[in-house]
Amino acid sequence: MKAVQINRYGGTDALCVVDRDIPAAGPGEVLVKVAYAGVNFTDIYRRQGDYARSDTYLTKLPLVLGIEGGGRIDSIGEGVTGLVPGDRVVFFVPNGAYAEYAVANASRVARVPDDIDLDSAVALMIQGLTAHYLTHSAYDLKTGDQCLVHAGAGGVGQLLVQIAKLKGAQVLTTAGSDAKLDIVRRLGADLAIPYRQTDFREAVMQATAGRGVDVVYDSVGKDTLRGSLRSLRTRGLCVLFGHSSGIVDSIAPMELAEAGSVFLTRPHMEHYVATQEEFQGRMRDLFTWLATGQLKVPMDRKLPLQCVAQAHDLLEARATAGKLLLSCD
Repeated sequence: MKAVQINRYGGTDALCVVDRDIPAAGPGEVLVKVAYAGVNFTDIYRRQGDYARSDTYLTKLPLVLGIEGGGRIDSIGEGVTGLVPGDRVVFFVPNGAYAEYAVANASRVARVPDDIDLDSAVALMIQGLTAHYLTHSAYDLKTGDQCLVHAGAGGVGQLLVQIAKLKGAQVLTTAGSDAKLDIVRRLGADLAIPYRQTDFREAVMQATAGRGVDVVYDSVGKDTLRGSLRSLRTRGLCVLFGHSSGIVDSIAPMELAEAGSVFLTRPHMEHYVATQEEFQGRMRDLFTWLATGQLKVPMDRKLPLQCVAQAHDLLEARATAGKLLLSCD
């Protein structure tokens, strides 16, 4: 089978399309013939070696990239129930999705309803799970809450804006171009902030009459975190869930006090789908919202597996407005 592998950390020149043996499903696992693999910032972080010393994110070399995909089940391992060969599914894995075949733990596999296209389901998978746990668990939004969503026109950002509105929150969001500002406005954002021309903290404080927002969802990191902390109300929460502008090296505890005794968390999605019931419950919500039209999945484009370097370049350059998929079959 064809797969995208890295043998060293680095730029997109470290990405290699290689031939590998088709893996076999072990006990509790399924083998999926992959149709689409999702491209995520975490794939870039792994490729660059950002997690090389992490005990949480598995990046031992050589590594086949990709944490999500979708296709049809080819075979099942011993002890798997509720799934059969031929089922259309999406899956979440530690790595290995950028390939023509992938093995996934059955507890991290969801059957795709008949009324949902497979590409839409894959586009929704990780980014939808992320937006769900951010708005329901990391900080459980309530009607009337005010939130700031950075990069609101990105894949996760667009879903965050929509789900936050479904929960009755007031949504302030940043975007970097007129086209992206239009996107977030169409999704229902209450305030779209052009961060390249405007100090987003000043815009937040003006919009909230100096109070600050209840929660900031920050996927940008280095360039925004300190401003995010200063955009919070007293005892508000900043949820840092990415670092597209660079890793945050350190935050002094006193900065949290001076920003208003605020809180900072850096969640890992694995801890928010810790059980099969939690994973399936979040996926049921997402599929229901998608099928009923309450949630629109932002799709940027699909590229062949061999164009993986182009996909990474586009994502790193923030040149996308929605999900990038790799076609694997």
